[in-house]
Amino acid sequence: MTDKAFTSDFLRTLQTRGYIHHITHPAELDAAAREGVVAGYIGFDATAPSLHVGSLIQIMMLRRLQQAGGKPVVIMGGGTTKVGDPTGKDASRPQLTDETIQANIASIRTVFEKFLTFGDGPTDAIMIDNDEWLSKYGYIQFLRDYGTHFTVNRMLAFDSVKLRLEREQPMTFLEFNYMLMQSVDFLELNRRHGVTLQMGGSDQWGNIVSGVDLVRRVDQKSAFGLTTPLLTTASGGKMGKTAQGAVWLNAEQLGPYDYWQFWRNADDADVGKFLRLFTDLPLDEISRLEALDGAAINDAKKALADAATTMLHGAEAAAQARSRSEGAFERGEASPVEVVEVDWSGGQDVTHRTPEYLVSAAGISSIKDAKRSIANGEIRINGAVVNGSETYGREDVDPATGDFLVQKGKKTSRRVRPI
Repeated sequence: MTDKAFTSDFLRTLQTRGYIHHITHPAELDAAAREGVVAGYIGFDATAPSLHVGSLIQIMMLRRLQQAGGKPVVIMGGGTTKVGDPTGKDASRPQLTDETIQANIASIRTVFEKFLTFGDGPTDAIMIDNDEWLSKYGYIQFLRDYGTHFTVNRMLAFDSVKLRLEREQPMTFLEFNYMLMQSVDFLELNRRHGVTLQMGGSDQWGNIVSGVDLVRRVDQKSAFGLTTPLLTTASGGKMGKTAQGAVWLNAEQLGPYDYWQFWRNADDADVGKFLRLFTDLPLDEISRLEALDGAAINDAKKALADAATTMLHGAEAAAQARSRSEGAFERGEASPVEVVEVDWSGGQDVTHRTPEYLVSAAGISSIKDAKRSIANGEIRINGAVVNGSETYGREDVDPATGDFLVQKGKKTSRRVRPI
């Protein structure tokens, strides 16, 4: 089906803005979206307190669904996080406690509230934890009800399994069950909330198709799947990965200024694509901006940064980030060092922090990236290069400011203030 054949606002918008990779039943889905309210969902595992910008295309898909009169359903993987999605992974995820998973879900929800309207109306978004049903299943019941609908032959053929085995990386039986759990999510959502559409990235195609097939086979109801293309930058890199680490969506992990800078530093060749995917700017305005060349392309990058940052952090934060950036890089003004407040509760004897903690608290990178940066000698705290073996307590703050000055290289600085 070509873009001209789509008759629903939802699929026309997705097609013209570049979101569509595969659709399981395009004509049926187009008719359903044209004739009524389509409830569609995307699942997000709660492995960290924040999603990163690599998940933003999925969040924007839910936003497009709501803008077109559909109902977005956000599934937080309180249950599936306990297993871990093996898709694209070379190793098993560490297992998290129930308390950590729930804290992560609460933190992640604050981001979705910036992009979607939640409520009780027919097109209002809802957020559901799949632990509501997955934790209730007994093992024998789960196998009897759903095990017969999946063959090992087919599961081994999916890339998420096949690539891991080809690399001779172990895959636990726990992870092998992830596809079944995700498929049952779709069935439960269809029964409980009338959800007929599952969306996701192209790497989720196998899991999504399995869920569509399960709904159609078990309950003989309509179900559709839609995936986005694999999103990479013009340089071939993975979206959301930078030399400074992951580009987090929660302000506690990455402040508005650095978020604005991420978009401002987009490759020239990515500007048009990013404007279509990650902003609400009209397509005619996007066409004008992406046609700019030479030094004028910087105006398009600033428009991208302004729009993306406004959507996540608000117009005031975006304006402040732009002013700070222009002052530092265009007017030669000294840029103030951002202060990040961190909860340092408890007695001093139990609140000594590792350098990795301070680096990630500063929003410079994740714990994993922080360890790598420290090993490479790139991190200084209070002016001294750290080797990773130090710990820091309240008594180690800079006495002049009452905080820790955390620096990566020559360009990135934050102050971490214990509170």
